[in-house]
Amino acid sequence: MITLGHYLILSGLLFCVGLAGVLRRKNILMLFFSTEIMLNAINIGFVAIGHFIGDMTGQMFALFIIAIAASEVAVGLGLVIMWFKKHKTLDIDNLNTMKG
Repeated sequence: MITLGHYLILSGLLFCVGLAGVLRRKNILMLFFSTEIMLNAINIGFVAIGHFIGDMTGQMFALFIIAIAASEVAVGLGLVIMWFKKHKTLDIDNLNTMKG
């Protein structure tokens, strides 16, 4: 039987994988993917705890996080496309050498 602890362990592991991707940060797209993994890990935790206590609040928070993640991806992808058109690379180390 799957319990709340199993969901929270899964959520924690996914969050750690996303955090490792954010800290590694070699590619802008991988940075976005890692952020999405972290947000989905938080969603799993909210929904699992909400189901455990019998309240819909966790699912409501998860829906708001999904909406925020969708807007983050839309804005971020636009910025990534513009960056790639200008510099022909998605290497994040080149962001340190930006010129006005």
